[in-house]
Amino acid sequence: MPVQYGHIDGEPPQPVFLRTEYYRAGTFFPPRRQPWAELNYALEGVSEITIEGIPFLSPPHYAIWIPPGFRHEAVNRHDIRYATAYIEAALCADLPAEPCTLALSPLLKAIFADFDARGVRHPQSDADLRLAMVIVDQVRSAPRVLHYLPSTDDPLLAPVLQALQDDPGDKRSAAEWARFAGTTERTLARRAQDLLGMPFNDWRQRLKLVTALSLLEEGHSVQSVSHRLGYGNASAFIAMFRRLTGTSPSQMRSSQKKGPSE
Repeated sequence: MPVQYGHIDGEPPQPVFLRTEYYRAGTFFPPRRQPWAELNYALEGVSEITIEGIPFLSPPHYAIWIPPGFRHEAVNRHDIRYATAYIEAALCADLPAEPCTLALSPLLKAIFADFDARGVRHPQSDADLRLAMVIVDQVRSAPRVLHYLPSTDDPLLAPVLQALQDDPGDKRSAAEWARFAGTTERTLARRAQDLLGMPFNDWRQRLKLVTALSLLEEGHSVQSVSHRLGYGNASAFIAMFRRLTGTSPSQMRSSQKKGPSE
């Protein structure tokens, strides 16, 4: 049974509050609403948060944005280390008004890492307050999508996505999936772009990454994961993983084994 984690709401931002935490699998964050915004991103693992009943998830390099007042909850299925910034509502006027997934810049991640290394949670000095405002600026300018791995109930596209979720290693081409759906490759591509906000093959790559992260956390070898995802060799899988996360599967696994205090 999941266990509830206490003191999950952090401290009121004045104007920003930051923290980096490590949580074990099964940690439960009960539903709550807050008068400030949250930016959450995973340093290790996949961040999964349900906002107003809609599931959001993001691997490293992406963050989940929760504007003030939105009801959200989470259960960690796997160990995870992630960073959070709470931003007071007065700074959110021109930030995203709806929950979404944001692509993180190296600058934003570097600022988080700097605050964490120095143990700064409530920026107080003029220099730290300026850095905190850069975080707000980075949220404002970050490329955004509704979900990292969006879904749809479209009668043409949904069966294709479900079949891929059942077997992420299915090697059928886009043209073959179009025939499976009873349509043309061009129509399938247009429907994916319109309804998912990204090309069909990009969605497939993201599905493979999310699946890989879960399998690696469960202890499967890199070789077995690459085979399960349909790669002819582990090198091709590692290249995909590094391109989307900035690290290799073995490096990510090593950092997870060390835990937060090592």
